[in-house]
Amino acid sequence: MNARRMSYLLVAVIVIATTLISACAPAATPAPTAPPAQPTKAPEPTQPPPPTRTAVPTITPAPTKPPEPTKVVTNTPAPTATLPPLKCEKMANPPTVAAGQPGSADKPIVIGFVPSGDTGRIARAGNGIADCLNKITGLNFKIEVGTSFAATIEAMGANKAQVGFLNTFSVLLARQKYQIVPALAVLRKYNTNAIDPDKDQAGKLTAYYKGQFIASKASNIKTFADMKGKTFCFVDPNSTSGYIIPNIILKANGINSEKDFKGVQNAGSHDNVGIAVYKGDCDAGVSYIDVLTDAAANLKGKYPDILDKVTYVAVTDKIPNDGVQYVKELDAKVQAAITNGLLAMSADPGGNATLRLLYTIDGFQKIDATFYDEFTGVLKKAGVDPATLVK
Repeated sequence: MNARRMSYLLVAVIVIATTLISACAPAATPAPTAPPAQPTKAPEPTQPPPPTRTAVPTITPAPTKPPEPTKVVTNTPAPTATLPPLKCEKMANPPTVAAGQPGSADKPIVIGFVPSGDTGRIARAGNGIADCLNKITGLNFKIEVGTSFAATIEAMGANKAQVGFLNTFSVLLARQKYQIVPALAVLRKYNTNAIDPDKDQAGKLTAYYKGQFIASKASNIKTFADMKGKTFCFVDPNSTSGYIIPNIILKANGINSEKDFKGVQNAGSHDNVGIAVYKGDCDAGVSYIDVLTDAAANLKGKYPDILDKVTYVAVTDKIPNDGVQYVKELDAKVQAAITNGLLAMSADPGGNATLRLLYTIDGFQKIDATFYDEFTGVLKKAGVDPATLVK
């Protein structure tokens, strides 16, 4: 992150810190969603913001033309597409655990998933991952798809889930509140859209992604100013690209999401935001880039004319990817075995297909606890302290 970006965020969001913190009460969580390099400079907005909120280097405008933490959703009907077989060869020197310990037959390790997409798809992929990890490590697993992003965080905080597939902002929250241990960052083939200045990176494996503002073409929204008085869809108060960063950008462009929209709703998933804007339930919304054409979401397959009815308004700057985390109480040898098992899965065609079904995961890279520090620092300089946002 360069100094210009940090100073921008500081000026833009100190104004919104109080509002944003109070707005981000725990909401629906699980399964994600839904990407850091040199920040890109954004063009000047076509309609200048107020004098104290001039440049917005974290976005590129388009051209002018409290849930119950133990609740789970695991029985939603899953997609029927056939996946390649998983290899799942048993590792050398797998860990051994005593009866009653996490990973034993009578106490399976719980893997928590956030509901950032279709919960049936997530549950199907999650069960495939749990079964494969069982064969690779000899440990026993079960899955839980949380009813909200916050539910999965709280499940880990209460040690009711020992492994998490948390989205980026949930990682920051869980790390500060419960000292969870980040172990892997997701790698994805970079997804983009027509107005992204980094669209030449399409298809390259990266550890970052971006968010996007979208709007119904019928709403005639072309700039942030056009969004005032319209209906707006967020994903979830703990979604990085579907709430936190977009709120910062909206504030920087003179829009208070609590006062300046005709109506606001949290759609619960990125897929649902795209569908809501397509159907006209919301005039505009935010999601990861590009939920409209992403193969896992398959919105274009379900709604072939979605690009005729929905347009891109702006994109955010780069956001570090989600990943895999452990509770601090989980034995280090067990953590290492699961990490190596997931890396083996990502290198296998069948395992890779299952991970792609889950959250469009193309691979993993090992990380340490400092991986998210720069991004956390930027948010704090902007007046957003993740530790205060989940009670």
